[in-house]
Amino acid sequence: MFLGGDLGGTKTLLVLAERDVSGRIRSVRQQRFASADYPTFEALLDEFLAGRPAIDSACFGVAGPTDGHSAKLTYLPWRLAAADLERRFAIGRVALLNDFAAAAHGLALVDAREIVTLHPGSPVARAPRVILGAGTGLGVAGLVWQDGGYRVIPGEGGHFGFAPQTPQQGELWRWLLDRNGRVTTEDIVSGPGLARIYAFLGGRPQQPDEIGDAALAGSDPLAREALRLWLECYGAFAGDLALHWLARGGVYLAGGIAAKLMPHTDNTPFIDAFLAKREHGELARSMPLRLLTAEDLGLRGTLACAAGH
Repeated sequence: MFLGGDLGGTKTLLVLAERDVSGRIRSVRQQRFASADYPTFEALLDEFLAGRPAIDSACFGVAGPTDGHSAKLTYLPWRLAAADLERRFAIGRVALLNDFAAAAHGLALVDAREIVTLHPGSPVARAPRVILGAGTGLGVAGLVWQDGGYRVIPGEGGHFGFAPQTPQQGELWRWLLDRNGRVTTEDIVSGPGLARIYAFLGGRPQQPDEIGDAALAGSDPLAREALRLWLECYGAFAGDLALHWLARGGVYLAGGIAAKLMPHTDNTPFIDAFLAKREHGELARSMPLRLLTAEDLGLRGTLACAAGH
């Protein structure tokens, strides 16, 4: 059997799978957990693996930096060591990936029906790609063509310093700087970032989901403005990454927030900011921009890695 896991600050998804008679990977059991309910990942895994099934290999995508052998989640006190997990749960091999490296591995497993084209661009075969997504944090990974396939390049690009592009964004940056010091893009382009923008605009404390729902329903003008500003900041950052990677193969948006909000709202602020690259505007326009609606992309990637694909 194979075990895949997508470990985030808010939720953890686990899947146990096996090969069927045709050699294809078939899910045996999948479960979602609230990450904060468990003091350690081992405690969570103990619950999921009750009965101790025999597992040949496992791969876990973690929301934080990793060298493949150990990892610390950015927004949880969890620390993982591959060797310790192998011993404790009798797993033949455990690999650790950054969560967006896992999502990048899952990109090849996405169905065409799970892709929404926001800007067609002029895609180039085998050109670099970049995948990013806002959730509890802001994940980024690149893909470059090498030896007949795409190689995934993990990174922590969400922690780039935030670069304001408008006077209003400058005021937001100053507002956050006065409260927290250094302002990263993740401070703004994330679920908590949407709540910070709402507070900056004068709103009372609310959860990101509440703000997003109110913006989509049109019941709160402040929520609509917060979402517009959030999309503007997100689009500018996605465009910067597109230039950084020369992502003529495509810029892919993943993560639960984008999948929940962007199919149902006006994405003009995002697209306009993505394309607003001054002397590099024509280059930006050549790069395809696609929204991924699959919410288990990272899980698919970890399972593929566990199975040796």
